Amino acid sequence: MKMNSIEKLVMNSPVRSWFLRHVEAPILLKRSRGLRDRNVLELGCGQGVGTELLFSLFGANHVTAIDIDPEMIGRARARLEPHFEGRLVLVVGDATEIQASENAFDAVVDFSALHHVPNWQRAVSEIYRVLKPGGEFIFEEVTAQWIRRWPYRSLFRHPQENRFSVVDFLQGLEARHLIVGNNFIEKKKGDFVFGVAIKAANSRVT
Repeated sequence: MKMNSIEKLVMNSPVRSWFLRHVEAPILLKRSRGLRDRNVLELGCGQGVGTELLFSLFGANHVTAIDIDPEMIGRARARLEPHFEGRLVLVVGDATEIQASENAFDAVVDFSALHHVPNWQRAVSEIYRVLKPGGEFIFEEVTAQWIRRWPYRSLFRHPQENRFSVVDFLQGLEARHLIVGNNFIEKKKGDFVFGVAIKAANSRVT
């Protein structure tokens, strides 16, 4: 589901960019092996602030970044393509139908995109499919508890059905052979979850 105009304004603001760069991304980096010289897929890239951090902070070699909104892909191209020629692919894409082969990526990164996806379980299955065995799913997510708070429900546009708690999200990953273990943290008493899951080898999602 695309963001509404208010959420676009908030998510593309300098404050949001600063918080992602200086607070959220470092939390994830501490839990990841890092992306040095790795081939990475980013889900829901927006205008590309997180994409840029995958290169500059995480050290990715190549990033494919997708977003369901053509406007956001246009913004990201204008910002990033002149600086990462040959290392960046930006495409309009759906997290539930990722246009990539099996085992295509060393890592998949989600900077708060899946809570916009109505069928998030299908997106998780797609993440598993395109990850290489042993690859990392690096995630920062917003839960139903946050989505259903009155200010956010009133101002922003999110799916309301089939939303996940922290427990639901972690169990959904484990059910699709993305192993989290204890490699996650909750923030704001369950409003947010940060972590890294590893694709189990020799398993298959049906």
